[in-house]
Amino acid sequence: MKCIPVRDAVGLTLCHDITEIIPGSKKGAALLRGHVVREEDIEHLLRLGKEQLYVWEDEGNGEVHEDDAARRMAKAFAGPGITYGEPREGRINFKAARRGLFSINLELLDRVNSIPHVTLATAHSLQAVNKGRALAGTRVIPLTVPETTVRAVEECCKGAYAPLLSVLPYKRRRVAIVTTGSEVFEGRIKDGFGPVLRAKFKDWGSVIHSQRIVPDQTEVTAEAILGAIKAGADMVCVTGGMSVDPDDKTPAAIRAVGCEVVTYGAPVFPGAMFMLGYKDLVPVLGLPGCVMFHRASIFDLIVPRILAGMRICSRDIARLAHGGFCEACAECRFPVCSFGKG
Repeated sequence: MKCIPVRDAVGLTLCHDITEIIPGSKKGAALLRGHVVREEDIEHLLRLGKEQLYVWEDEGNGEVHEDDAARRMAKAFAGPGITYGEPREGRINFKAARRGLFSINLELLDRVNSIPHVTLATAHSLQAVNKGRALAGTRVIPLTVPETTVRAVEECCKGAYAPLLSVLPYKRRRVAIVTTGSEVFEGRIKDGFGPVLRAKFKDWGSVIHSQRIVPDQTEVTAEAILGAIKAGADMVCVTGGMSVDPDDKTPAAIRAVGCEVVTYGAPVFPGAMFMLGYKDLVPVLGLPGCVMFHRASIFDLIVPRILAGMRICSRDIARLAHGGFCEACAECRFPVCSFGKG
């Protein structure tokens, strides 16, 4: 590129966007790449502090312009469920093309950001996201980078075991609810869990297959779990009975049906008394009372992953510790907060 005084630029073509910042009001491109500088632009450019401008002197020198680099990197980074637009001021942003679970190949993210002059910033991985949500942005730092830099990014992503950015779609599940509690079974109090779960699963695109209310008895609860699975449920949520009280029998019932127990207890508040097991391919969840009372709990962190097709392991549960403490804000802002984002 060639640097020339701004007053000599009339009739020449800008090779980069010119940024204008008005404190507290605006930050954006005043003039775009490709704009042919006019006489009336000179004073505006000088007010923006641009006393010199860059113009191309030789485009065949092995250098890649920031916009072209961003386009090629965006193509390499974007996996299924990700969309992106054109560069603005050298940067391309990524958005969710569908509703689902935002997934990042974290190992690959580290690798591409270790390539000199390459940047990719993202939101947190394993979040439930809606279509259209902004998720990441990429650009190179200089106005141009060597062709070898962009090729290194492309080669890095080409050999990856998973795309760097993707949105995993939710699978439609038939969910059975087994509501425990003699006080509910005998009609002393109304079930508070069912309406909460119905609303949340409907929002995620799943359906409630059945709901059965049972007393606090291990054998009866276990029979209800097995009956729901035999009737076609591909997820079972057992509500209540998860504390250490002698009357609470849900953990014993989940074990009694022969589940492979992933965890009983989790480093998440609210949600420490959560239980998860698998009866063959069917996840069976033991849900503590906090799921009914709190807008966000371990339920909202784990269930979207299950709906996106992930099989949860004990390591996944342990990793929830970082970010697993809800700050109980006076006005809940979940999911726009730190809860569940390690």
